[in-house]
Amino acid sequence: MNNRRRNFRSRSQKSSYRRRNGSINSANSNKFSPNGNINFGRNGSMNNVHNVEKTMQKFQQLAKDAQSNGDPVLAQNYLQHADHYLRRFNELTERKENTVEKNLSQDESKEKEFSQN
Repeated sequence: MNNRRRNFRSRSQKSSYRRRNGSINSANSNKFSPNGNINFGRNGSMNNVHNVEKTMQKFQQLAKDAQSNGDPVLAQNYLQHADHYLRRFNELTERKENTVEKNLSQDESKEKEFSQN
């Protein structure tokens, strides 16, 4: 095995390092959104129903573990996080159902137009 130590970049060199999103420094990556919240890139994780459901279940399990360890404050904190993801999950599920219903109604109207011609 090679016993040489790895040379790390100093801070001054790191500032010019390109980030994944292509910006030169981190000050450009944290933009304010129109509602005033800082927008951190999440790669769409909050829009994926499966990721939201998995995260919700993770926080529910963490709450159970905290409760069994005798920490009701931490358990409540985890339950609040799980509740947030439950609301997001319901929102995404409803949006998906509305999209499916809309597509079905459009398909039915196209079939009626086709059969009339």
